[in-house]
Amino acid sequence: MADVLLESARADFVRGDWGAAYAAWSGADPGVLSAEELEDFAVAAELTGHHDDTVTALHRAFRKSQDAADLGRSVRCAFRITMTAHVHGESALARGWTSRAESLVADVDDGVELGWVDFLRMFRALSAGDFATAGGFADKVAERGRRYDEPDLTALGLCSQGRMALYSGRVAEGLALLDESMIRVIAGEASPVVAGHVYCTAIEGCQEISDFGRVAEWTAALERWCAAQPGLLTFTGQCAVHRGQLLRLHGEWQQALEEFEHATRRYQEVNAPDAAGLAAYEAGEVLRLRGDYTEADAAYERAADRGFDPQPGLALLWSARGQGAAALAAIERLLVETDGPVQRCRLLPAAVEVLLGAGEADRARQVADELDGLAGHFGCVWLEAAAAHAHGAVELAAGDPAGALPYLRKAQQLWARAEATYERSQARLLTGRALAGVGDTESSRRELEGARTVFRQIGARPAADEADGLLAPASLPAGLTAREAEVLRLVASGRSNAQIAADLVLSEKTVARHLSNIFTKLDVRSRTAATAFAFEHGVV
Repeated sequence: MADVLLESARADFVRGDWGAAYAAWSGADPGVLSAEELEDFAVAAELTGHHDDTVTALHRAFRKSQDAADLGRSVRCAFRITMTAHVHGESALARGWTSRAESLVADVDDGVELGWVDFLRMFRALSAGDFATAGGFADKVAERGRRYDEPDLTALGLCSQGRMALYSGRVAEGLALLDESMIRVIAGEASPVVAGHVYCTAIEGCQEISDFGRVAEWTAALERWCAAQPGLLTFTGQCAVHRGQLLRLHGEWQQALEEFEHATRRYQEVNAPDAAGLAAYEAGEVLRLRGDYTEADAAYERAADRGFDPQPGLALLWSARGQGAAALAAIERLLVETDGPVQRCRLLPAAVEVLLGAGEADRARQVADELDGLAGHFGCVWLEAAAAHAHGAVELAAGDPAGALPYLRKAQQLWARAEATYERSQARLLTGRALAGVGDTESSRRELEGARTVFRQIGARPAADEADGLLAPASLPAGLTAREAEVLRLVASGRSNAQIAADLVLSEKTVARHLSNIFTKLDVRSRTAATAFAFEHGVV
């Protein structure tokens, strides 16, 4: 019976049915499992979210390898225990096993075993913020992987070299290395756990520099990889986060929030609470742009609780809430503390927005210039669009609407190429303001109305309200609000309540309430009378 169970587990493992393999090995006596079988059992356990069983199986495999004087397997087990501890936030355990792995190779002059230990040393250097040392170890990992024809080490080394190159500003080289690592895992050269880590690490690197073209391509590949493996839980959370990031970029915000929630559930299932911090931050970004400020604040707080820095999103939230001094203080601190081109790419667009909101146009211009330099160096469409957008916003704030227009036109074109729905509409809104500033009122109106339509479609209430204010006459008759004037214009055009609700992305109940308020203010009792008032007083 035991032999049948082990044969079944082996067959399930070979075809990638991790849930069935885990179940079969769980029913076997661990004492009869070989070190190799225990390692494979740990793979199935890890991929199905059973962290404790993963560590237990690896501990047993390590002891058996030690008893057999099998240095290579001992080091691999130490490596895997360290990495799974790191993923699950067990930093003390990870540090202890890194030291244990180092002691195993203390008398080894050369060999593939040193590659696994060098990878752990690279991680330790990264945790200390020592990127130069980390980069040196990444080079050693890749070199040993190639020299000893070890596919996992090679893929990990290439991916690590790519990230280190990005952090040091060698963008083209870094992206080429990430591409090569991804090609290797897509070709099936790496083991499942290593393949998952390379997928997620490479996508995260592209996301950090806003190369959303690569993010989309590699996320699609990750989705296919996950779907092909029955019972897979690990890495599906990261996949959901990356899908959500792309949905947010394309203006599909409700679906993005659902993906972030899905990611959080998956992280909880695999006992990886630290990773859920990114999902919480991304949800906060969507909620902030929708105007759900209390919910956004709570999301940023969840991110912070899980070890993910909620800045610069939190500073943008404070700015939107009118807490300009708090937002400015946070941004000024971040501009001093944040080093490295990759890290500053994430910060600078938000810094320009907060600085302009605080009336610091000269300081914002300096930051926009830095962003422009990074965008030219990185060559990513999103960053190039952000830089043009920042320059346009700065010129407009400085009182030069004519000077702002070329930047804003360029930003619109680049945002369209990046398929960044919200950002493109924000550029249209600024373009509308600039056109009004040079006296081209009809062109201004068209830009503002186009921006407002998209803001309503995606649920960006604060931005839609800003467009409303810019489109509303300076003084509305009868004490009408901007929204009431908008409803009245649609009534005058012959639209029904249902059509108005669809146009304005409101409920019919809300439209009816607005209409009741309008009738009261105008002292009329019918839509016909309200329409006549609108034409007589220039509301339409």
